Amino acid sequence: MKKLPKLGCACEKHDLIESEYRTSIVGTDVTHGKNAEVSIIQCRLCQRIWLKYFVESEKSPELSRWYKGIIAKKEVAEMKPENAVEYLENLPWYICGGSYFGNKEVFGEGKLNTDL
Repeated sequence: MKKLPKLGCACEKHDLIESEYRTSIVGTDVTHGKNAEVSIIQCRLCQRIWLKYFVESEKSPELSRWYKGIIAKKEVAEMKPENAVEYLENLPWYICGGSYFGNKEVFGEGKLNTDL
């Protein structure tokens, strides 16, 4: 898969307005005590489908972060919370953000840093 350029679409940001997307919760990844929320988001504007992995630290809010990567429609139904990290790590790129990244959205690739 070729790296898609940023389109400047709202779905590339974390703070989406609810009317801009459809979401469904995949579940919680409890692997290694992470308690990460895993969801599928489809942008109503550009129609891209994203797998989102959100790790929040109540004790250290500055460590909270999220990762989003494009997921094929045919793979959505098979996605399980505990497989989300591996899926994202095997994509050619993903977008990440949150307090840990200085509240900026950046492109990433390879291993996710999900340790809190």
